Parts: sequence; C-alpha cells; structure tokens
Amino acid sequence: MRISIGHVSRYVYSEPTKYSILALRLTPPSFQGQRVVEWRVSAPGIDAVKPFRDGFGNLVHLVSCTEEHAESLIIAKGVVDTEDRAGIVRGLADPAPLRVYRRHTEKTMPTEEIRVLAREAGAKPDIRGMHNLMHAVRDTIDYQIGTTTPHTTATEALKEGKGVCQDHAHVFIAAARSLGIPARYVSGYILTGADEPSDANHAWAEAWLEGLGWVGFDPANRLCPTDKYVRLATGLDSTYAAPIRGSRRGIANEELDVIVEVQQQSSQQQ
Repeated sequence: MRISIGHVSRYVYSEPTKYSILALRLTPPSFQGQRVVEWRVSAPGIDAVKPFRDGFGNLVHLVSCTEEHAESLIIAKGVVDTEDRAGIVRGLADPAPLRVYRRHTEKTMPTEEIRVLAREAGAKPDIRGMHNLMHAVRDTIDYQIGTTTPHTTATEALKEGKGVCQDHAHVFIAAARSLGIPARYVSGYILTGADEPSDANHAWAEAWLEGLGWVGFDPANRLCPTDKYVRLATGLDSTYAAPIRGSRRGIANEELDVIVEVQQQSSQQQ
C-alpha cells in the first residue's frame, strides 16, 4: 500500500524567545514491509545540521534557533510503501541489546496491579500469550480522548480505566516487562480510511518473542500492525520515541497546533 503523510506542528509563544532547541524524530525508517519513497523534514535551521542515529536506531535532527522568534514551524511529509507482515518486524537496524528493553521507566513501572493484569490475562512469552495481554489491556482501559496527558504513567492509566493509544502501549509494555519479556514503544501513523485523509498519529507496542523476533501489538485497535501502519520511531516509552522534543529559554507560554493527514495513494502516484 502506498501512503502519503503530512505532519505539521506549530509552536506559538506568548512572547518572543531568543533560543529554542528541538530534537526531531520525524523520519520513518525503511525495513521489510516499509519502504520510504520520498520524505522531507523542514524546520528552522534544519538544513545546517547533520542528522544522527540515537541509541535505538532512530534518525534524529537536532535543530536550534538563536534568533528572536515568536513561533516554530516543523513540517514532515512524504510517501511510504507498506506491506502487511502480520506485525513481525525484520530488517530494522537496532543497536540496542535486548536487555535494554527489559528496563523499567517511570512511565512503564510494573506495579502489583500491572502484574496482576498480566497474570490474569494469561500473558506468556509467546504469540498467544501476547495476544491475550493485548486484549486484556484494551478490556481494562477504555479508549477516551482527553482523560490522560502525555505524562500519565501506565499505573495511572490502569487505575483510571480510560486513556488513549499511548496509555494502552505503556500498560502493555509494563506488563510484558514484568514477565521478563523485552518490549518497546513505537510512534507512527495509521491509515484509518482509504479514501479520505485521516488525522492519525498513533502509538503501539512491540514485544520480542523467541523464534519470531520483534512483533507489534496495538491494544487500542486489538490487532497487530498491518500495511495501514507507518512506523516512525521507537524507544523505552513515549518520551524516547516522541516525534518532537525540545526546550527554550524564557518564561513565555506556548500553544501547540498539530495537523496530521494520512492518505492512501495509488501505487503509480509519486
């Protein structure tokens, strides 16, 4: 499937700032089942920097603006070809050893409540066990926008019983790691309709299963990623895989507007 993506982020400051720095993980990788046909990221000063790969293999543009400015505009757009690989990830460069993905973070700490969820779900280090966990997470956490924040932890989301794809992924990861299973967070995009553009930045999880390698699980939609998914970045949790992270000097407030459009193209379009 050929998918076109446009991702626009606009930060507007209540008063001009003289310095800001942004880490952009906005470039999707090519691997088995995903091929980047064309891609472009634009941001203040990006043409003057050389991208690098972080410890998880993500391509990162580190850009800064040292002139007084009242807004920052970041645009990522391009075309990606995808294939349905039933969630199995192969051919993706990843410099981190598996033991790193057993590491607990503040957002994915496996508390007793999460251990109970994993145990009652019948979660095991095999494909059936992870499917059981995926459904258990979705059964426990209703999908509701606006009930959690980007800082919500897995335990908080589980207690609330409501959340979004980020929360589903964090709970799944925390539960998997509680069993000693390497698990990681994935940010990306999903095509929700074939004919119309969709506002569809998304997140899911992956677990390492012996004999299969990395396999994706999307508890929010109760399925393994298909050719409607475009992978962007990965990490231990949403902090490590965030498309944009940054800081600035000053005490001005900021407003963020994000527009994401994901649309299917015919294979002949460029």
